[in-house]
Amino acid sequence: MVLGSCAMTQSIVKSTFPYTSTLEVPRSSPVGIEVSVRSTANSFDQGFTKDGNNADKVAEVRMVSARIESRDPTDFNIGNLTMIKVYMARADSTDEVLVASRTDITPGVGNSMVLDIDNSNFLDQLVRQSKVRIRMVYRLRNPIDVNAHLHVVLGLGAFPNRK
Repeated sequence: MVLGSCAMTQSIVKSTFPYTSTLEVPRSSPVGIEVSVRSTANSFDQGFTKDGNNADKVAEVRMVSARIESRDPTDFNIGNLTMIKVYMARADSTDEVLVASRTDITPGVGNSMVLDIDNSNFLDQLVRQSKVRIRMVYRLRNPIDVNAHLHVVLGLGAFPNRK
């Protein structure tokens, strides 16, 4: 019973605290060409154990929400991009999985946007890692005159691991 309640608690924690990552879109990015940037993702619950993760107590982890927002400058228009694809992988970039995207970004979308999720893959093995890498592929619509820092927030859903 204690084991089950711990697994239930961990599934609630994993489903409550998203993975977040800030990625830079350099002003030198070419227009109309797909460009890729990478960053490490962090989640509040990674600090609960000595190895950085307690995710062995959860299973059937899937993407449930994703959004992107401008951090610096805060008024950067995400509509300067025509498409975004977000991938999650191990720290060494292996086992990469598409988790969210938007291929029809409108020019006036503003400084935040919800992404379309891809929840066709279980992310159990990825969230068991002490570090997770996020790769964002984007294509610029127009030249930009600042380095834009975009914050990606990936919400996960998990169930208790019954094993």
